[in-house]
Amino acid sequence: MSYRKLGRTGDQRKAMLRGLVTALLQNGKIVTTETRAKEVQSIAENLITSAVKEADNFESKQVTFSKAKVNSKGKYITITKKSKNGNDYPVRERETKTELRRVDMPSRLAARRRAIAYIYPVKDADGNNLKIVSKLFDEIAPKYKDKKGGYTRIVKIGARRGDGAPMAILELA
Repeated sequence: MSYRKLGRTGDQRKAMLRGLVTALLQNGKIVTTETRAKEVQSIAENLITSAVKEADNFESKQVTFSKAKVNSKGKYITITKKSKNGNDYPVRERETKTELRRVDMPSRLAARRRAIAYIYPVKDADGNNLKIVSKLFDEIAPKYKDKKGGYTRIVKIGARRGDGAPMAILELA
């Protein structure tokens, strides 16, 4: 996938680039070396392009689903049922709902799955999962819908103090 070796073995390089792409999509900008920024820019542009192509490729459908009832304290409500042989067993009480939900078309679903395979799962400070792929498809892609590429930009910021490596800011344009 990448053309620059970045002084690392293949698996280390892939993990580093995945982490940088995830951080870029999560935060909107990252500070890294120029060569890493160029590699991450290429990967991020491809992910955003596939999300933009599939931006409106969904439909709304009436979906019926069953959900366990909960009381005011958030505990599941259980009822007792009798089996064929006369034993009592607890069962969660369920309610059936019908909602209008957005359903992805097959090509959008495939693009989402490719993005999920590349982007690392991220948790916030409270330990809750952040939905970076949903952010990519629902916030970032519609923003760039009328644009034909150039979704990111690299701003050079000079040399790093310790080793003099040229640094850059990579941000979503």
